[in-house]
Formats: sequence, structure tokens, C-alpha cells
Amino acid sequence: MPKLVRMTTVPVSLQFLLRGQMRFMKEQGFDVTMISSDGPELGPLIAQEGCPHISVTLTRKITPWQDLKSLIRLARIFRKIKPDIVHTHTPKAGLIGMWAAMFAAVPVRLHTIAGLPWMESSGLMRFVLKTVEKLTALPAHKVYPNSKALLQYLQQQGIARNKMKVLGSGSSNGINSSFFSRSPELESAAAALKNEAGLKGQGMVWIFIGRLVRDKGMGELLDSFSSIHKRYPDDQLWLLGNEEQDLDPLDEHHRKLLHEHPAVRCWGFQPDVRPYLAAAEVLVFPSYREGFPNVPMQAGAMGCALILSDINGCNEIVDHGTNGLLVPVKQMQALEQAMEQLRADAQLRHRLASAIREKIVTRFDQETLWHIILAEYQELLQGGKKH
Repeated sequence: MPKLVRMTTVPVSLQFLLRGQMRFMKEQGFDVTMISSDGPELGPLIAQEGCPHISVTLTRKITPWQDLKSLIRLARIFRKIKPDIVHTHTPKAGLIGMWAAMFAAVPVRLHTIAGLPWMESSGLMRFVLKTVEKLTALPAHKVYPNSKALLQYLQQQGIARNKMKVLGSGSSNGINSSFFSRSPELESAAAALKNEAGLKGQGMVWIFIGRLVRDKGMGELLDSFSSIHKRYPDDQLWLLGNEEQDLDPLDEHHRKLLHEHPAVRCWGFQPDVRPYLAAAEVLVFPSYREGFPNVPMQAGAMGCALILSDINGCNEIVDHGTNGLLVPVKQMQALEQAMEQLRADAQLRHRLASAIREKIVTRFDQETLWHIILAEYQELLQGGKKH
């Protein structure tokens, strides 16, 4: 039985971004071990995937001394459990996991890239983060950007050119369109949420899901909604996710809007976003950078119309005007215009929502992607990797 390690920096990435994938690989005959830092998600994660987990201290910040200690510990773990494949996701897990796997002589070393922090950095920080990406790719046998546009960008930057490929149509985990679909139970839960939020009869729910930070476009979204709300005072903006004070926090003006605007409702992190999506008409996702984001696919599968930034990944999900709207990144006025366009035209909202669900179900089916990843593993185990 081949041994497979799946590794992310924090356990929530295994639990939600890769939901079901570890269990699937186990059912296909792999002995699967999950590795990440510690966290409250571990119990539910292990129950969800049916695979053991090993905790290794990993931080999302630049912490050289702690990273070195984690690298040494991880290499020892790999020497002990002797995995045939180590497959990492997220920057810190990728850097430490790939080098530890090389030092432990793991036969197949794979890394998925789902976004580039240095795209929104400058100066020394950009140089450091870009160097980290190059260092991560060095010991890897294969590097998988999770979108075609991201692949092209990395090739232009000279990173891992001969090691890269996109699996399937992109995405790290595809979408389970049966799970993310409307049902009477979800509609009932959505009605209860609207009642709890005090939504009035003519009001519409706009929704955002993700970290409440600057580079997710939160400032532009809050400003745009504040303007829209003056014309449609019964509308609400629902935000699902946690605010971060250390990494890329909002400025004081936008923090005040976030916490004090009467029509902005912060629900915090939610393990099941489906009732909230069932209550919403439009997902607004003005992120500055992505790989291939899961949230727009989940929202589209649930029948929400989409307004996304015209960036890598997002513009592979939405074809502007056909199944959603794309807006230039960091352009509040363009975002507000797109929101006004969908708010004023219910027919357009419904047409775009129907079209995006059809595309997602057809092109990004989860089980199809899982079988593509499985076939990749099997080929590499049979000697198909190139150093």
C-alpha cells in the first residue's frame, strides 16, 4: 500500500480547501497521513477524512529559527513513516515540506501553488517571498499551479518551468455540485438567517466569504456597499470570515465601516457556508490575488450571481457578461457600477447565476479532478517523474 502525505500550514486548509480528497485517496488504496500545525479543527478534520494527523509547528509569518526546527522535526517524521509521496499546499508547508522530503529521500515530492503572496508585495518583501517560491520548487519533482493563468505567470517569472502543469481545468479540489446545491432544508435555514439578521421584504443580501483583510478587496467592497446602501437601504452585506490584525489588516476607516455600519453583518468563520449562500443573491469577491479560488465556485454552484476581480483564477471561472461580471482590481468605482448593474436588473442576475452553475458543474466536477490527481500519483509512482 503506497504511503501518501498531504500537508498544509494550518489544519483548516485540509478541512475545507481539500475536503474529502484525503478520504478518497484512502479509499483508492493509499495509506494517507495528514500534516499541519495544531488547531481546533483537528478533531473534525480527522473524523471527516478518516486519516491520521501529525502536528508540526508551522507559522504563516517569516520565522527562520522556528522554521529550521520544524524542518528538522519533519525530516525525522518522514524518515520514520517513509512516505512514497509528499504533496504540499500553501507557502510555508511547501517550503518546509519539500526540503524535509528531499532530506528524507522521499521518492515523489509534489507542491500545489494556489496563489502568490509576493504578487501584492514590493521591495525587499517581494524579493524574499519570490525567493521562497523558487526555493520551494527546487526540491519538488512536480509543481502544480491551480490555474492556467497562474501557470503562465510563473513561467514568465522563471519559476520551475520544466516541472509545472495544471491538473484538469484547474482548482485544488474541484466542486461537489450535489453538496453545493439548493434544497428545501437550506432554503428554510436561509429564511431563518434572514429573519435573524432583520432583513426587510425588499432587501437583498450581498455576500463575501474569506479573510477580512485588505488584499481580499475588503476596503473596496465596504466603500462600494456603503454607496449602494444609500440607494437600497434595505440591502445587507454579509461577511463570512475572520478579521486579521497581524497580516494585512484593514485601515481604521474600513475597520469602522466593518464594525459600525448598520447593514454590514459579520458572521465570523462558518464551517458550512451553504445556508448563507442560499440567502444571498450575489457573491462579491474583489480579491487582489488568487490561485483558483473555491469560494466563487461554491457560490456559483449554489445559484448566486458572481462579481469577481479580473485576476488569475477568477477570470477562468467567469466569462464577463456571460456567466458573471469581472471588475478591474482595486477599482472601487467599477465595483460599485457592477453592483448597481446587478441590483437594478433581476433578470440579468438570474441569467448569470444559471449560466455559472452550468459551467461549474460541467468543467470543475470534484470527483473528475480527484481521479485526475489519482492518475498523476499512479504515474509518478511508476517512475514518471523527472528530476
